[in-house]
Amino acid sequence: MANAELVTRIHLPVWRGAFTRQRYLFGYSLLAAAVLYMVVLVGAPFFFSLYLSLSDASVGTPVARYVGLANYFALFEDGVFRLALRNTIVFTAISGIFKGLLGTLLAFLLMQEVRGKKLIRSLVVIPWTLPVAISALAWKWMFDPQFSAINWVGTHLHLMRGWPIWLGEPGLAMAAVIMVNVWRGFPFAAIVLLAAFSAVPLELLDAAKVDGATFFQRYRKIIVPMIAPILFVGLLFDTVFTLSDLSVVYLLTMGGPMGATEILSTRALEIGIQAGALGRGAATSLVLFPILVPVVYFILMILKRRESL
Repeated sequence: MANAELVTRIHLPVWRGAFTRQRYLFGYSLLAAAVLYMVVLVGAPFFFSLYLSLSDASVGTPVARYVGLANYFALFEDGVFRLALRNTIVFTAISGIFKGLLGTLLAFLLMQEVRGKKLIRSLVVIPWTLPVAISALAWKWMFDPQFSAINWVGTHLHLMRGWPIWLGEPGLAMAAVIMVNVWRGFPFAAIVLLAAFSAVPLELLDAAKVDGATFFQRYRKIIVPMIAPILFVGLLFDTVFTLSDLSVVYLLTMGGPMGATEILSTRALEIGIQAGALGRGAATSLVLFPILVPVVYFILMILKRRESL
């Protein structure tokens, strides 16, 4: 009996160690696909772009020479690049504000108990699920200078005066691309917020309502603090998606008229692909990276601090 207990005590730590190693091995094997995806499709292109941005690589040059930060210095001396940088910031900021407001409003509407709620939720996400080329070309037809459906409806409802040329005037062109980006993006924001709202206990909201708290007080002091992590992550994803939204601007205006809708992604396409200056184009595409890194770090630190509370 004593020998059996001794054997059991000896083999139990060995068995636990083997089980722990198998568990870690299984966990790492599940992460391997995600790590491989990040390395091959994100890491390798990023470092290759970084290498190109530090060289004078071009389509017609077989060998690229190291030029350091010369491409970046040359960019900030380019007036078109500065215009594209300003347009990118304006485009991202205004689109993000409207997507946040409309997404919040839509999320509250989708929470209401109405007949056909599932069908309504399915229809709401159609703008986000449609291929970007199809939706952008449909909007381009609605902005057509001769057969604009938006102008026809606006003039018949006495909401417009005259016949605006949406994609031919600088201010209207920027408003048009922002409108299409918001139309495509705010359903995604609504779905994310709807999922976050479902995690808020109804008992807290009912108690606040009994205490006399208004809707905005409940939203600001109860809902927002509880869904803040999801809000930060959604803001981060939306910022990255909007900054890299090449398709909408390129299909609608190609950066025109007169550079009024030129953003960094379209400028990088023009310089790097169409003009063949690979080094300068790579530098253009990476210029926002030093700005985004502190923002991402700040958001992640806030999330980590909230989890530790």
